[in-house]
Amino acid sequence: MTGVKLNFINQSNDTNNSEIVIFQKNAATNFDELAVAWKVIKYCGQGMNHPFSFPIQNYVSASDSWGNYSPQLAAQNGQLFSVEQSPSGNILKNAGSATSSKEMQILNGLHTGAINANIYKDGRLLATKTGVAPQQKVAFEFNPTLWIGAVSQILEGSLINSAIISQVNTELSLLGIASADIVMTGGGPGKASTGFNFTLQNIVYA
Repeated sequence: MTGVKLNFINQSNDTNNSEIVIFQKNAATNFDELAVAWKVIKYCGQGMNHPFSFPIQNYVSASDSWGNYSPQLAAQNGQLFSVEQSPSGNILKNAGSATSSKEMQILNGLHTGAINANIYKDGRLLATKTGVAPQQKVAFEFNPTLWIGAVSQILEGSLINSAIISQVNTELSLLGIASADIVMTGGGPGKASTGFNFTLQNIVYA
């Protein structure tokens, strides 16, 4: 299975042209780090739909304090990657097994200079850890769930501030799903309006 085929459908009463943000949270941290806006759906009016895929495959990449970016390397849970100095300069390479089979781990193996560790999915930034010091290791773990909410003025690939994250309280489980519609209802003008509601419908299991 390569991923989940999803189709966002706007059946809401929204008249504000809200933006829909979709992201994952890093389960490997015990504090609330800022999530990244993995996908932002814009201008999807009432009755419109927006198909997209959520692949299984993750990729790791790193950048160093000199502004160099590594290629994206395919990554599985249980793998360790390390940024190291080579005769040609700094490189990111597979460094064997992680200390947890549920995590992708990235080590700053340099003697000097911090790195940023990034996870990509479908070519878009999914999660990031900045300012990783030399000999420090960071971990990424993702549950098979998506967080989704209606927001305003957010950029795809940017960090979501904690005030916005606290407004997004819908978590959709993709476990065992091959395809599904994500249907947005609710919203609308005036005092009678309700909050937005997101549900999975027409689910096809893998």
